[in-house]
Amino acid sequence: MSLANGKVNRRRMLGSMGALGTGAAVTAAAAGLFKGSELKASAAGDGMDMSESTASMDDMTNDEMDAMHEAGIKSFPAATAGKGGQPLEPIMDGDVKVYNLKAEVIQWEYAPGKTVEAYAYNGTVPGPEIRVTEGDKVRIIATNNMPYSTVIHFHGVMVPNAMDGVPFITQPPIKPGASFIYEFQVREGNAGSHMYHSHHNSAEQVTKGLLGPFIVEPKDPTTRPAFDVEHTIVLNDGPIGGFTLNGKSFPATEPISVKKGQKLLVRFMNEGLMIHPMHLHGMPMTVVARDGWVLPTPYKCDTIEVDPGQRTEVIIDATEVGVWAFHCHVLNHAEGPTGMFGMVTALIVSE
Repeated sequence: MSLANGKVNRRRMLGSMGALGTGAAVTAAAAGLFKGSELKASAAGDGMDMSESTASMDDMTNDEMDAMHEAGIKSFPAATAGKGGQPLEPIMDGDVKVYNLKAEVIQWEYAPGKTVEAYAYNGTVPGPEIRVTEGDKVRIIATNNMPYSTVIHFHGVMVPNAMDGVPFITQPPIKPGASFIYEFQVREGNAGSHMYHSHHNSAEQVTKGLLGPFIVEPKDPTTRPAFDVEHTIVLNDGPIGGFTLNGKSFPATEPISVKKGQKLLVRFMNEGLMIHPMHLHGMPMTVVARDGWVLPTPYKCDTIEVDPGQRTEVIIDATEVGVWAFHCHVLNHAEGPTGMFGMVTALIVSE
């Protein structure tokens, strides 16, 4: 980075980041989670994102850059329409838990004022959380309201071959306007963090939002590590905001709030195309399970890589009071010249 006449030259810095066309719309706020001096909206660029031209960035002073970074932090957590990953209550048909999932094309606000076409289950990204218990009988009625064929694959869930959700291998694709019924019994020994998503034109359909958490509770809770509270983070990269946590880009991501002394279980689920090493400031994470399977020897770290398709469960002992940054450590997935964006949230530990 070079300084000339008080200006910051960042043509080289932007490079590939500008080409990604991603970033947060950073807006000023009079108040926010983080305290600081008042900023005017004009200081934040009033919605500038990383995809804007580098020419305007070359004329930004260091103080203007700092102001934009501060504005983004002060606006966190920023309000947006829609919240994904919410629990879907089953309809009981005798002893069978029935879930209705509708695939549809929607407009999704991933950051303040930033809306994009998305594919969604039941109108949200991620789709609703399906939570069952080992031994449950499950029926998922999938209805396709999109103009494209689709299917549902239950990633990590051990199902009969005919229920695996791969077109032309285990089933025909679900045509527009049609439905398909998936039915299986959740096997014992298959507890943990899993996912469901499209397996048809999946690089597009999954990254545009056809995904959701599928969590299997153990029949015997003592077979898995104990915790007090939990939080699921679905990682994604692609057309919806570039880099997102639970369908949102910072500052619209949701902070995680716990009390000092609590044990927090975080379920990372990577539905994207890239590896995302998640890094927590202030205290270690204990990795307790991978892809649903409890590790025979848990281990501590502060950065855990989460590969595409992988689910990782960690437990955090909330020992340190404060607001702690929590983000992907591929740095251009989390911060740029205009401030933080994308895969950034915070862990808030209070007394």
